[in-house]
Amino acid sequence: MTGLVNALEVARELDLKFFTPSSIGAFGPSTPKDNTPQDTIQRPTTMYGVTKVSGELLCDYYHTKYGVDTRGVRFPGLISYKTLPGGGTTDYAVDIYYEALRKGYYESFIKEGTYMDMMYMPDAIGAIIKLINADPERLIHRNAFNITAMSFEPEQIKAAIQKELPDFEMTYAVDSARQAIADSWPNQIDASCAKAEWDFEPQYDLEAMTKDMLAQLKTRI
Repeated sequence: MTGLVNALEVARELDLKFFTPSSIGAFGPSTPKDNTPQDTIQRPTTMYGVTKVSGELLCDYYHTKYGVDTRGVRFPGLISYKTLPGGGTTDYAVDIYYEALRKGYYESFIKEGTYMDMMYMPDAIGAIIKLINADPERLIHRNAFNITAMSFEPEQIKAAIQKELPDFEMTYAVDSARQAIADSWPNQIDASCAKAEWDFEPQYDLEAMTKDMLAQLKTRI
């Protein structure tokens, strides 16, 4: 948090535009799980989530108190062929593509029926650029906009992969710690404020992302 405060101080002193990434990790088990509103209960149960909420509030404070042009989004799970999965809760949705090509098989640590919001990296980068360039007069919320491109559970991503790799199979070995985190997050968030205030519009759904992920990874594995 000290690093964020230092960066906000620099933005205040030099009159800079300031972008901060937050996350669906800023929500907790008491948050409405379906169509989660932009403004709602935030009581996360992880240190990651607590720091994300703190960051959102700090950015709001610096805008209100000092007029710093702060802007930010709550990213869902981000999926990219350029970055290896790091073991996070949403990373099953990255690892599954690697294992589909390497082994034709994946063992999911997230249980069947667990929905989480996701986004392909090109859409995430596009969202940052669009928000940074947005007309400030249109921005009511400014920080921590809900954004998402899709929400799916493991069986749905398996089915999408099987359209490209028919022999792909998946089983489950649920990790209780990561499953508990997933269960504390929304099933699907409401991104209507981002759409209304700065024209957020993702380009990739699950099928389009799957086709591109597999095509890109085939050249790298």
